[in-house]
Amino acid sequence: MARRPRRNHSPAFKAKVALAAIKGERTLVELSQDFDVHANQIKQWRDQLLEGATGVFGAITKADAEPAIDVKTLHAKIGELTVNIRRGPRSGSLDLVRCCVPFPRQQLVQA
Repeated sequence: MARRPRRNHSPAFKAKVALAAIKGERTLVELSQDFDVHANQIKQWRDQLLEGATGVFGAITKADAEPAIDVKTLHAKIGELTVNIRRGPRSGSLDLVRCCVPFPRQQLVQA
């Protein structure tokens, strides 16, 4: 028996099948035969529709829940860190090479 290729269903099709399942006029088996979709898939789509239905009537969306990003503050922080890297951590006492390159192991043992 050859495997059927994976099918991608459109959101409109999923909504149509889920609404038919919510109506309850036909069983899941009948719906699966009519729409050529497995009964477990119909149940998942129905549950997703029922779960997401509360969002239609004014629940908090994901975009509102995320904090606003202040781009100016982030650019200022990037600039500050760039200046620290160029000057060194102690305002010019160390340059980039001496600051960021680790000492060889032999020098550490001798010191």
